[in-house]
Amino acid sequence: MADAFADAGVSGLLHARDLDGPAELAIGADTPVATASVHKLCLLTTLFREAAAGRIDLTRQVEVPAAGRTGGPTGLAAMLDPARLSLRDLAYLATAVSDNAAADLLWDELGLDLVNRTMADLGLTRTVAVHRLRDLLAVLAEDRAGGSPVDPAVVARLRVLDPAATNRSTPRELTELLTAIWHDRACRGEHGAALRRLLGLQVWPHRLASGFPFDDVRVYGKTGTLPTLRHEVGVVEYPDGGRYAVAVFTRAAATSMTLPAADAVIGTAARLAVDALRGSR
Repeated sequence: MADAFADAGVSGLLHARDLDGPAELAIGADTPVATASVHKLCLLTTLFREAAAGRIDLTRQVEVPAAGRTGGPTGLAAMLDPARLSLRDLAYLATAVSDNAAADLLWDELGLDLVNRTMADLGLTRTVAVHRLRDLLAVLAEDRAGGSPVDPAVVARLRVLDPAATNRSTPRELTELLTAIWHDRACRGEHGAALRRLLGLQVWPHRLASGFPFDDVRVYGKTGTLPTLRHEVGVVEYPDGGRYAVAVFTRAAATSMTLPAADAVIGTAARLAVDALRGSR
């Protein structure tokens, strides 16, 4: 795995665990990381946990004006007209296409404090949300002001890449969150199943899923991306019943926006980790 990261021009952190056994594999798994959109997993977990407790109705409709939406390249963030969606459909957009506007409507509904309390209640004390997506993007724009987005000097000053200044977690805590989701400890019954379903609807095949190109292997995940950062956390399920949680976080040496090798190595590293876990069963 270390060789794969090096060949792709990235530094990598990883934690993988067997969801039904003690086996695990770690590379810097307790190192704090800037989570980027991976933190939407914490948001969604809180939403479905609140629904399971009867405090939120997931079918409640939300008006989404055309103006004032959080920016982004997908979903409502990229759309031009007013819309009206349920909370659970906003959750779908925030998961499947990592829609920033949909996610911020859910952040506004729940609040940072509730999401952080939920993570603490699950024992994830190093998983902390500092700002909503609109605030993260505002900080990013402020730090980039007057400079090229791929200028190494500009990238070096970006606060959103510093785990101490932004939304953060560790690879180990995120596989623990996935374990809680898969074992119905995060939210029970139909709400846990609904959350798992959403994670299975993510459309991006170029990171974690690229390591498992098999029709009978199911991959669930949530990506995260910021300048030089490419992440994904998820669960891989095999037809023989084997289930594995994997968190891979990378930082590229190059500042280019397009680095296919840096995306693909997430799948390569995850496959190597899962193969090792399966070999230890």
